[in-house]
Amino acid sequence: MRELLGYGRTLVVTAVDAERDTVLAGLGLGSQPPDALEAGAPVVVVAAGVGPAAAAAVTAQFLTAAVHDGTPFDLVLSAGIAGGFAGRVEIGGLAVATESIAADLGAAGPDGFQSVDELGFGTARLDADPALLRALRLALPEAVGGPILTVATVTGTAAAKETVEKRHPDAVAEAMEGFGVATAARLWPATAFGELRTISNAVGPRDRAAWRIPQALETLRDAFATLSGR
Repeated sequence: MRELLGYGRTLVVTAVDAERDTVLAGLGLGSQPPDALEAGAPVVVVAAGVGPAAAAAVTAQFLTAAVHDGTPFDLVLSAGIAGGFAGRVEIGGLAVATESIAADLGAAGPDGFQSVDELGFGTARLDADPALLRALRLALPEAVGGPILTVATVTGTAAAKETVEKRHPDAVAEAMEGFGVATAARLWPATAFGELRTISNAVGPRDRAAWRIPQALETLRDAFATLSGR
């Protein structure tokens, strides 16, 4: 398998098996050898589980194991489907994170929500690697760039959507793992981080009948086919 975007070794972190299998299909792999991590495969794809905690834990596990084996990862990509903000990215479209934001990491009080940045407890915003971001935008010119939110509870009402959009007016998408992957990746400064999402539904009131998961997975497969030069 070819390297992705010229990076020596890449770890792709998805949430669920369907996303992992779609990425593998885009890379031209029907399955992944069970020893891909230990064998130093140029691209390893893992389904870490849903949410930022699972994503951070599994990403850290894989990055640590690779360093221990002497085959560290040069690139970590958080990838999968997401909700998109209407008017910024369309359903079936592609979004690339300029930064991954833990949108619900903070405190609620009488004066509203305060992020950990405002509370002085660290940061809820982690930037994508600038060189990687440029490479992704060049390889995938149709992708919409902007902040991608990471949440532990997805936005499911009109009122919640309005609140989120007021706090993050430039956000293009909402998912559940990017900030977790980024948190793990930043422990290895030489490892570039990025987040790539395809849009299955609009952020807002939950309407499963309107979700277009197969379309979003098709876009995800095509994106990784492009990134791998297929």
